[in-house]
Amino acid sequence: MIQSDTVRNVINFVLFQAGWFACVLYPGLAAVGGVAVLLAFHLTFISQARSSELQFIGFGVVLGGLLDGLWFNLGVLDNGVSDFQLTPIWIIGLWAAFMTTLSHSLSWIGSKPWLPFVCAPVAGPLAYWSASKMGAVDMPDLAFSLTALALGWLVIFPLLLYVRKTLYPELAQ
Repeated sequence: MIQSDTVRNVINFVLFQAGWFACVLYPGLAAVGGVAVLLAFHLTFISQARSSELQFIGFGVVLGGLLDGLWFNLGVLDNGVSDFQLTPIWIIGLWAAFMTTLSHSLSWIGSKPWLPFVCAPVAGPLAYWSASKMGAVDMPDLAFSLTALALGWLVIFPLLLYVRKTLYPELAQ
């Protein structure tokens, strides 16, 4: 395990970015396989509470996957599938990679109670918009999509930080 907090956070940030770009540029099982390798590296060398962090990552993947599945089925996001659909596998990979950041490179956002409510409604939709510009997903009605995503991230991000703080206090730095 890497001892330096700074080094762990930098590597965590770089791994998340690599996972994000892999999933967005190559949406499919191969990218998710890459995220699985990144996740294994994270749990082996970065995480200081592997079991708890893996549970927390699983919780966030399920919650985020449900939210994104809702977005696809309500028309907030589109990937060309017209019938009811489950969340695309590459987005599940994104959620797994993202969840690793909440106890490491993005843990600072939980340092002030108001900060998640300011950052999440901007950063969350920006990530989806960026993915749409790279062709991974479509936003059929940009204003509606960005507004719905902002509201969703206004709820889910602080909720994830709350869950981390209350159910997994060993992960809160």
